[in-house]
Amino acid sequence: MSTVKTVFLSGFRNIVEERLDLSPQLNIFFGKNGSGKTSVLEALYVLSCGRSFRATKLDSVINVAAAEATVFIEAGGGARLGFTRSKKGENSLKLSGVVQSNWEAAARTIPTQVIDANSFALLEGGPRSRRQFLDWGAFHVEPGFVRSWRSLKKCLANRNSLLKRSVRDPVEIKTWTEKYVAAASSVDRARAAYFDGFRENFYSVYSDLDPNFAGRVELSYSRGWPSHDHLLDALAASYESDCRYGATQIGPHRADLLFRIGRGSVRETLSRGQQKVLVCALKIAQGRFFTESIGKECLYLVDDLPNELDADNSLKVLKKLMELKAQIFVTCVDSSDLLFAPSKGHKMSLFHMEHGIITR
Repeated sequence: MSTVKTVFLSGFRNIVEERLDLSPQLNIFFGKNGSGKTSVLEALYVLSCGRSFRATKLDSVINVAAAEATVFIEAGGGARLGFTRSKKGENSLKLSGVVQSNWEAAARTIPTQVIDANSFALLEGGPRSRRQFLDWGAFHVEPGFVRSWRSLKKCLANRNSLLKRSVRDPVEIKTWTEKYVAAASSVDRARAAYFDGFRENFYSVYSDLDPNFAGRVELSYSRGWPSHDHLLDALAASYESDCRYGATQIGPHRADLLFRIGRGSVRETLSRGQQKVLVCALKIAQGRFFTESIGKECLYLVDDLPNELDADNSLKVLKKLMELKAQIFVTCVDSSDLLFAPSKGHKMSLFHMEHGIITR
């Protein structure tokens, strides 16, 4: 993507109205808790995918005194992307003046990675967070993944609807099962292909950030049904269970990424700080593989980087991010927490925030 040159925010959280000229590389936002630092990152994320990484309801981003929240960016390549959410629940998303019916084009215009407290869900949460992580990569790197994924959702919904009936039509079940298997196989192939390339990048990045554990952490992909079985045969074996629960029990919607250290889990073995380093390695590796595959850089939104990390690891992660040549947005309470001297050619901008007001 082209880097974000300017961002305009209006009625977003505690930000009444601000226009920022940004560095194409490193942008650091600092200030006290509640000053609005994270809101800038959140606004860019909302623009990229239509949801917040802080809240489940998008209405919460609208300033209490405003009728709507607006985020607008101008990119270096000339693209203009804007989003407005009103208190009436109405959305307006435009890319270079053209109204968008979904977020696919926006996601490709500003592909965004987030590193924040919620990123620990990759290690601590359920499989859904890890599938979303995997699917972000497959969406951007594997051609046709989106079409297969949408088909999978449709087939799964129809098959589950039939399974819930008290009287089931075996012909309909067979038809939707076969369609489901075809879509599931395509999704699985795309995920597996992406994972193979990503894993190599992950081990490379992780060995630089934490060489003590890089050789011990094992990362694997579980597709959601036994590896030695064809999905059609596995579905036949689980049919009675599917009918009993009224839902398909196996398939790509049960896929997962597995982390192990020997026979133990990473949560049991690694400290909180070491877990954050691992999460950062996952995110950085994903961005690096994205660039290798697509030839573009993604946007990095890093909220409160020093939290859970000592000074050495904070700077180590930041320098690793800078190696990507990506545009980075970092928040911290005190700018001295990130005493970072950019190497020659790197550009850095500092923004101080207080009560939603930004100064340089």
